[in-house]
Amino acid sequence: MKKSLFYKIITILTVGTLALGLSGCGSSTSSETKSADAEKKTLTMGISPGPYSELFTNAVKPIMEKNGYEIKEVNFSDLRQADVALSEGSVDFNVDQHTAYANNFNKETNGTLTPITPIPTVPAGIFSNKHTSINEVAKGQKVAIPNDPSNTARAFRLLKKAGWITIKDGADQATLTLNDVSENPYNLDITLMDSAQIPRALDDIDFAIIPGSMVYSSKIDPSKSLLSEDVSKELQLQVVVDEKNKDSQWAKDIVEAYKSKEFKDYMDEHNKNNYWFIPEELK
Repeated sequence: MKKSLFYKIITILTVGTLALGLSGCGSSTSSETKSADAEKKTLTMGISPGPYSELFTNAVKPIMEKNGYEIKEVNFSDLRQADVALSEGSVDFNVDQHTAYANNFNKETNGTLTPITPIPTVPAGIFSNKHTSINEVAKGQKVAIPNDPSNTARAFRLLKKAGWITIKDGADQATLTLNDVSENPYNLDITLMDSAQIPRALDDIDFAIIPGSMVYSSKIDPSKSLLSEDVSKELQLQVVVDEKNKDSQWAKDIVEAYKSKEFKDYMDEHNKNNYWFIPEELK
């Protein structure tokens, strides 16, 4: 009887010791993971066509490198591919989209992309190879606008600013479509096209609304914009990360780099003719 009790006590003590040991190992692993995340110094950036990644490379990357970071770059042919990679974790951040685009991507994919700071933005504008003023608008003219939802909405707001259309009362300004147009007095032929294709079609249409990134990549002179949009909050370009990384030290350091005096000095020197819209947070 005593011998049986002795073995029971030994067994309980052994199991308890093993449990404590395993618990200790788990805590150590968790702690090491958190430490590794906090000390992460090699970041991977997803690059899409446009001026925003180039601005980061020229002006922000050197600041990050001075702070001990290494920035690796992965090129993508379009922004959606870059966002898929960001969602899957193969890149850490990108700088080529505004909040409206990120929100639309999240809605379509159940994603968790999270903007962490607004950055300089090139406004969308009305361009034409046939006309020199928005006052030359006439009945039946063809106007091309982007076909992705967020840029479609901004295009309709710009058409409204030009005085070419009116929008229904109560329409959601972030999701405007053709159905939200209440009046089209010039009976404009408003054609939705892929943003990348619009610059190539300028000779065949009367007017086009082209986002800033496409103006840049198509080498269109931005000074030829006949009317620029008013850049609203949801259309300001952003540094975007996955939600799980929004409070990481490296994400905070990217934000601080954009807010640094060194970056402000760079923009003061390179923002000719107010090509870039500078958000209040960076002034």
